Amino acid sequence: MSGSGPEAPQPSDAAEVRLQEAEQDWAAAKAFYDNLVSKRPRPPKPQHAITVAVSSRALFDLVEERRIFEEQGVEKYVEYQQENENVTLKPGPAFYFVKALEHVNARLLELYPDDEERFDIVLMTNNHAQVGVRLINSINHYGLTIERFCMTGGKSPIGYLTAYLTNLYLSADSEKVQEAIEAGIASATMFTANKDVAYSDTQLRVAFDGDAVLFSDESEQIVKEQGLDRFFEHEQLNENKPLAQGPLKGFLEDLGRLQKKFYAKNERLNCPIRTYLVTARSAASSGARVLKTLRSWGLEIDEALFLAGAPKGPVLVKIRPHIFFDDQMFHIEGAQKLGTIAAHVPYGIAQKYHKSA
Repeated sequence: MSGSGPEAPQPSDAAEVRLQEAEQDWAAAKAFYDNLVSKRPRPPKPQHAITVAVSSRALFDLVEERRIFEEQGVEKYVEYQQENENVTLKPGPAFYFVKALEHVNARLLELYPDDEERFDIVLMTNNHAQVGVRLINSINHYGLTIERFCMTGGKSPIGYLTAYLTNLYLSADSEKVQEAIEAGIASATMFTANKDVAYSDTQLRVAFDGDAVLFSDESEQIVKEQGLDRFFEHEQLNENKPLAQGPLKGFLEDLGRLQKKFYAKNERLNCPIRTYLVTARSAASSGARVLKTLRSWGLEIDEALFLAGAPKGPVLVKIRPHIFFDDQMFHIEGAQKLGTIAAHVPYGIAQKYHKSA
């Protein structure tokens, strides 16, 4: 038409343009950094990475600092952090998990030096930038490779999780974790173990509950509302119908993809990742549907433990996972007491019962 300019890009075209611009920006940055010599591994490209966002209170022990913030306010808190910025923070509940992720990265870089599919740890915190120096000093003291920070100065960082292409978010703040779960991001609230336990330095161990963690809470709803007998009947009738996915299914998939990289190099017996299913389900009465669901997803689990309602804590002591994901607080508390670092996933019908209790 005469006098008309170029057509405005359609929504899908606009998204493609933004993606192309992001690719160009990344290529330009990579070209610049490729000319710099460094012994430190560079962060992988976000589109290829498995991004684990960790809050400062999950990574480090900030109990005393939190008390100052709550009792004396933000100005005194920032002042205290600046005065103590050369005092190394002690490890928090996610610390050894992060160390294990970085060990996996080191092994991947040995086998696949040019591959960017590995973990990228991001510090995601509502701390003020003035506190950043102490966090950086502590990260460097422990030799952690955490190059990406998001410090939001008192505002919730949840809105940035999508921008950082986050695969898993760990925090000590249950409200932020709930917000992230509602936004569709795999998330959990970290709890420190009540006993000191030695964790493996050579193998990342991750333990998952089944219902409302790897799987949806559809079966758990029947247990809560109709009882165990109806649940057993339902599971046997639906044995060949895969369960719907839960919030942590994607992270198990991420771990599985990395495991296959080691298997491809004949490293199955020396794989630095091991996964566990630790479920209160009974094997004979309701276990087949779980295993068939994992098979239908094309996922492997290294060890499956069906406890038929027995406490999970003693089994977890044997496993010594770097992290254990569960949706029910009484399992979290039981694991804590015996020395397991546990992560609460606030998803499904169990949260309704927990709140009413």
